[in-house]
Amino acid sequence: MNNRPILIIAVAAALSLATVSMASIWLKQKDDADTIKVVVATRDLEVGTRLQPAMLETVSWPASAPIQSPLHAMEQVHGRVINMPILRGEPILVSKLAALGQQGGLSSVLKEGKRAVTVKVNEVVGVAGFALPGNYVDVMANIPDKDNSVSKIVLERIQVLAVAQDVASTENKPRVVSAVTLEVTPQEAEIIDVARSVGSLSLILRSQIDLASVETLGSRKVDLLQKSISQAQQSKVLSIPVKQTDPLRSSTLRVIKPASLSQQTKPTEKMEVIRGMTKFQESVE
Repeated sequence: MNNRPILIIAVAAALSLATVSMASIWLKQKDDADTIKVVVATRDLEVGTRLQPAMLETVSWPASAPIQSPLHAMEQVHGRVINMPILRGEPILVSKLAALGQQGGLSSVLKEGKRAVTVKVNEVVGVAGFALPGNYVDVMANIPDKDNSVSKIVLERIQVLAVAQDVASTENKPRVVSAVTLEVTPQEAEIIDVARSVGSLSLILRSQIDLASVETLGSRKVDLLQKSISQAQQSKVLSIPVKQTDPLRSSTLRVIKPASLSQQTKPTEKMEVIRGMTKFQESVE
């Protein structure tokens, strides 16, 4: 019996398996070199949540797309509290964790020296429900003053901590809320309390990257009337239509009042007169 073909097939199969194994090892090593281990959330997490193993998993993250201050092991995040909403599959970053020792809840989100103050829904207008947790707003107060009420921005760049009872909503849609909780300093909390006791409050949504402070004098009803009158005077122009052969086109001609005859320079006319042997010129009026 000729066993040579069987031997050749066996050797070819062994070489194929060896090649596949080497290629697999090479690809795994290359993949390990091109990726890093990162801890991500397995579901959407709310602000103030204490992280548990069931909420987390470790995945390979492309090294070509680096992220700032990631966490690589479950032990680094177990029991920590997050200070901002985290979506499913989003990496857990050091910047999104509250300080060590926090027990969870909204109080763990507050920075050192900050306080949380809640503004009721009947005091919040102006952003139509777009003020979401993590956004920044300006606080404007409208204070009645007989017939000349004044509106003035009293606080700038105040962070929204929570909206109603939903502190982890990520929808980019307006909705009716019952309250908005803001992160403020003790002095800013006093300003809000005084403002809402004497008038009404509005929130003005501002850009996340806008750090500039703007000082205003406030606006009153009389300012609106004066501006309207000024605009009306500037836009009042005397004009008459000019007829053209094309009915689809029209133009105006500005009328300029001509100067009076007394203001115009008239040429002086003279006439020659002969009286006897004398010849002279006289001006003609």
